[in-house]
Amino acid sequence: MLEAVERQIEHYIDDLEDKDASELYHKLPAGKRLRARLILTIAGNSLMAIKSASIVEMIHTASLLHDDVIDEADTRRGKASLHSLYGSKTSIMFGDVLYSKGFYELVNIDSKIAKVISNAVVKLSLGERRDVLLSESFNHNRDSYLKMIYQKTASLIEASVEVGAILAGKNPKIYRIYGRNLGLAFQMIDDILDITQSSDVLGKPSMHDFQEGKTTLPYIYLYESLSDLERKKLVSLHKRAVSKDSTEWIRERMYKTGALQRSQVEARELIEEAIELMNIEGEVELELMARKMIERNY
Repeated sequence: MLEAVERQIEHYIDDLEDKDASELYHKLPAGKRLRARLILTIAGNSLMAIKSASIVEMIHTASLLHDDVIDEADTRRGKASLHSLYGSKTSIMFGDVLYSKGFYELVNIDSKIAKVISNAVVKLSLGERRDVLLSESFNHNRDSYLKMIYQKTASLIEASVEVGAILAGKNPKIYRIYGRNLGLAFQMIDDILDITQSSDVLGKPSMHDFQEGKTTLPYIYLYESLSDLERKKLVSLHKRAVSKDSTEWIRERMYKTGALQRSQVEARELIEEAIELMNIEGEVELELMARKMIERNY
């Protein structure tokens, strides 16, 4: 079914009748297409489902192009980012092209679905801004972190699941909770893997988030568990290129204090609630997707 989504996206790109846009699109590394898979798993492979999934993926890709500029990221999914290949102007402008085309195609979609997706993009944009603001200093407020990852990551996943439910004539409220939990857990796991996995596995520098200024859930729990002296040391390392010794000090404290374990438990609790909801709905495939989410290592 994902092949149909890929073809639909390429059709939208071809509609632009712009050789440069087509070439740039084919430079983008392929993603997991999680949001598209969620829509199609719930709603099947009707033309409306395929178009909705394609639009969501175009919007998601646009947000990543902008994200790479904000983060000054040289790689994306283990390959050179568009930002590193052609510069920030190209990355931003092509992101704008994908956003604009996505919204143009939303006009031909059911108004209820269009509102769900549009509302999620507003939240996503607010989340991007909140992420930048939180990165200006060491954030040790868990609620601020959770609000940011809900807006920036979970909102579009939540919307994708809700769109699938609307298309399938199922209860959007139940599926929305599943999508929200899945999205929050997805980002939490990403944040944990940034600490525990190597650069080779991640396809980007290990522990890069902290050097960029992002204080993710494991760092918040670590901060809570440290002595005043160690807290000062942790904060002093924030938003800096840390040495190998400092990296090992952070990792060692993460395991010793249980900060990583607490973060993993929180993500797992969200997934377990999501699985329970889908078990009631008889959504075996969605249960499996949630289990794979919590067990992934990249």
